[in-house]
Amino acid sequence: MNSVFLKKVDGAIGSLLARFWPRPSRGNGPPGRPRRLLLIRPGGIGDAVLLVPAIRAFKEAFPDSEVTVLAERRNGSVFALCPDVAQTLLYDRPGQLLTAMRRRFDVVIDTEQWHRLSAVVARLIHSDLKIGFATNERRRLFNHGVPYCHEDYEADSFLRLLEPLGIKHRNVKSPFLNVPQRCGERAETVLASLKGQPFVTLFPGASIPERRWGVENFHRLTKHLNYQGLPVVVVGGGQDREAGETILAECRGLNLAGKTSLAETAGVLQLSRVLVSGDSGVLHLAVGLDVPTVSLFGPGIAAKWAPRGEKHVVLNKNLPCSPCTRFGYTPPCPEGGRCIQEISVNEVAEVVRGVLNVEPRKS
Repeated sequence: MNSVFLKKVDGAIGSLLARFWPRPSRGNGPPGRPRRLLLIRPGGIGDAVLLVPAIRAFKEAFPDSEVTVLAERRNGSVFALCPDVAQTLLYDRPGQLLTAMRRRFDVVIDTEQWHRLSAVVARLIHSDLKIGFATNERRRLFNHGVPYCHEDYEADSFLRLLEPLGIKHRNVKSPFLNVPQRCGERAETVLASLKGQPFVTLFPGASIPERRWGVENFHRLTKHLNYQGLPVVVVGGGQDREAGETILAECRGLNLAGKTSLAETAGVLQLSRVLVSGDSGVLHLAVGLDVPTVSLFGPGIAAKWAPRGEKHVVLNKNLPCSPCTRFGYTPPCPEGGRCIQEISVNEVAEVVRGVLNVEPRKS
């Protein structure tokens, strides 16, 4: 199963099941000290990364508990960066989904924001307490429906799901991700040709065209950074490999797109001086590793998804038509993603220099 198929199934039958499936019994209230927690997290890498502070908060409150995550193939590897997760099962692998459904948990928390199928799964799994966002008819399937706001930082929204357990909202502090030793060593190996030089990491990818700054812009930025004596490392998946080659054409740096796993990419980011990226899962990886970022926003809701703190600079033209994304859906842009394209290369280069405290090199 893939994400597109799951969304179609959700649209076809998810709403129907959520509307008419019997409500859970009220039970005996929250367990005093829950021992077994299941978190359901379908979706992309960014959501998975920003769920980690909530996992850590749960383990701090209940250190003897065991946390299982039911994720997807596209985001499941994120939880290898969180030692507090005992096991990750995959929502879109039927055998692993059945494994989760055969077990009994003290608490099931569905962290999906809108779609209904994960709420149906939460209702089917054996547990006394079921918690989830009350954004539509999915609220019927939980003992505790939690309000959701588009203007709240997503990590804060996930932390709010813990309030029925008596864990009150707290500030997100970085770093909250841990790179496994073998992945850190692999990162050092693939970066060996840079001989320890400081470098800037670029992630040119995006899930939709409206969020892409453009390969040519990243290429011109690379030339600016090279002129300042800074090599560039491009990261991403196999689909970003060709973009990486174009960005680095006649420039100094490394194209690691498609050559490292997600955890190894986190190892590369951990050694980077700064990441330049659009609104992406890789951006949130850098935030979770406490790596400075320069992020390019437009369609996405900056209040919800943009990094916070002094180490992070968010570039956003704040056009009247943006943000236009709601519950993960961005409509096709009739103006070619103008909100992103109006961010200039010179503007990004100047901000990167400021983050690195590098004086412009004179011609």
